Amino acid sequence: MTQTFLEPIAALSDNYIWMLHDGRHAVVVDPAEAAPVRAALAARGLNLAALLVTHHHADHTGGVPALRAEYEVPAYGPAAEDIACLTHRLREGEVVEIPQLGLKLAVWEIPGHTRGHLAYVGADFAFCGDTLFSAGCGRLFEGTPAQMYASLQRLAALPETTRVCCAHEYTLANLRFAAVVEPDNADRIAYQGRCEAKRAAGEPTLPSTIGLERAVNPFLRVHTPTVAAAIAQHYGYCPADPVERFRLLRQWKDGFRG
Repeated sequence: MTQTFLEPIAALSDNYIWMLHDGRHAVVVDPAEAAPVRAALAARGLNLAALLVTHHHADHTGGVPALRAEYEVPAYGPAAEDIACLTHRLREGEVVEIPQLGLKLAVWEIPGHTRGHLAYVGADFAFCGDTLFSAGCGRLFEGTPAQMYASLQRLAALPETTRVCCAHEYTLANLRFAAVVEPDNADRIAYQGRCEAKRAAGEPTLPSTIGLERAVNPFLRVHTPTVAAAIAQHYGYCPADPVERFRLLRQWKDGFRG
């Protein structure tokens, strides 16, 4: 099996454009802008094989037209969203094959942040865009709490070693909220310390793993007594329904200024 390398390319103010490569060919995910991708490809002597898009927001598609024109490569993305620069429109259950890398990626529809948001799931990684963040999750711009909860639960069921490749460096801000929800969570405390050290050194906190997210991410932990108690303390009650718990937690986070 060809050895591959997974790298986040910093873009805009806090975006990551993910690049998966084998030293010769590369796949790029959610190119917010073209220039950082060009620079990364040139620095490593890589040939661009394909572009993958998780959803329609401009900070995930901005670089696609220029990169498509310059490198003449396919661009994959959600069929359920209006993204003019795509060449291949994907739905749940399809598989993206990148022969240059010997790569097959399962296509999952994970609505919530947007109506047609996709994840691309490989053997030990998932490109999940703005659905699952480290210690957090995306805002609900187009989907419902039930959709987002189901999408997060689906991702959380992946093997614990699966690398979580989300598209923003929001980890420390998310951990500040997680610290209010679960102040005594030892895994969160240790992870927050590691992430603070990485950011102080100018390093990305990502990718994380599914196992780590299960331990520290309050949006994957609404079933736990500690998160239930935090919701009850904040709102004066805690519903039994996990979707309603998730809705209240997301609402709390939306107004959080910690």
